Amino acid sequence: MTSTDTVMKKFSVTWRKNVFLIPAAIAGAGFLFFIFYAAMAHPEKAWLLYLTNFMFFTALTAGGLLFSTLMHFTKAKWSHSLAAVAEAFAAFFPVSFILFIFLFAGQNHVFTWIGEDLHGKGVWLNVPFLFTRDFVGFLILYSLGFAYLYNALKFRLKHAEKNTQVKQFLFKYFEKYPDSPETIKKRMTIFAGWYMLVFALVLSLTGFDLVMSMDPHWYSTLFGAYTFIKAIYGGFGAIILLAALLHLNPNNPFRLSSSQLRDMSTLFFGFSIVWGDFFYSQFVVIWYANIPEETAYIIERTMTAPWNILAWTVFIICFLMPFIILLIRKVKESPRCMIVVSSCVLVGLWVEHFLLLGPSYLDHDPGIFPIGLSGIIITLGFLALLVIAVKFYFKEFPEVLKPDSGEVIQWK
Repeated sequence: MTSTDTVMKKFSVTWRKNVFLIPAAIAGAGFLFFIFYAAMAHPEKAWLLYLTNFMFFTALTAGGLLFSTLMHFTKAKWSHSLAAVAEAFAAFFPVSFILFIFLFAGQNHVFTWIGEDLHGKGVWLNVPFLFTRDFVGFLILYSLGFAYLYNALKFRLKHAEKNTQVKQFLFKYFEKYPDSPETIKKRMTIFAGWYMLVFALVLSLTGFDLVMSMDPHWYSTLFGAYTFIKAIYGGFGAIILLAALLHLNPNNPFRLSSSQLRDMSTLFFGFSIVWGDFFYSQFVVIWYANIPEETAYIIERTMTAPWNILAWTVFIICFLMPFIILLIRKVKESPRCMIVVSSCVLVGLWVEHFLLLGPSYLDHDPGIFPIGLSGIIITLGFLALLVIAVKFYFKEFPEVLKPDSGEVIQWK
């Protein structure tokens, strides 16, 4: 038995013995607090936090899997171990789907435009039609993601033991429908291409429906593209954070080379610029046109207290900080440094989601900071759900963290 196999078995036993008690308790506490908060005098505040976290964690996990599909589709050879980490985010898809359905229960508090005169937008902005199209969109996106993951696991679990119920279920179909490596590669390429296309369409659609529509009299044709670029940016940051944490944990076989982390950090740096460019492209057109219906949205979120504090926070930690810090090569090669940088960016992107939605729900009071203890508790509950989903994935498939996991899918 090789040292790698010994470490992997030790890691597998550790993850199996590791009870999900702490994240489960945090998730349960966050959910109970949300129910209590929503039943109080201001349920719109609770549903604002719910929607903010749903959009943030859904975008983050969908963008995480996108990395694996993108690397496979472009035949990249440097990222096979990172792709294995990225695929773990797909475990959150069923949770995200359930959370979306739960939004329907709070429709009267979620959709601020209910009962308003929508000036001809009522055909598009009505609850049954909105939920139906977004429901179908998420269903297609997640189905394509799982179809891609199913074929990827055919490679990664080729020599795995059937020691979990999920693996037993998968191997039943792997053995029933055996395919050549070339056939599986072609299927992965097809599903990867479709996932990337549907990702852009669905994230754009939900950006319009669940974020931009909360101020129904404001619109931006670039908002959809801005939404899915932000999801890619956040997804890549989440991959770096998870991969670096796994790398620093001696109880698992996953290791990152300095060149892999540097390349991933460079890609992350590139999308920080793309995200900033999309924001600027949207902002400068509105500023130049100076149409009151459009400028009011931007002015409220960037120039009036307390939202201007959040706006500057987002600008500094999501664009300015990574733009300056990630120019340093040693930072991009340091797991500990990248944990700090990616964590800060992810916090900034959460704040940006809140900034876009908050003014539509909360009264304008410059003396009150809009993010309080309630926001932290509910956000920790959502984060715990993501931790549970990722832990479950690695508990069921510890083999994907082996150093040679995924090498067979490299294109020759």
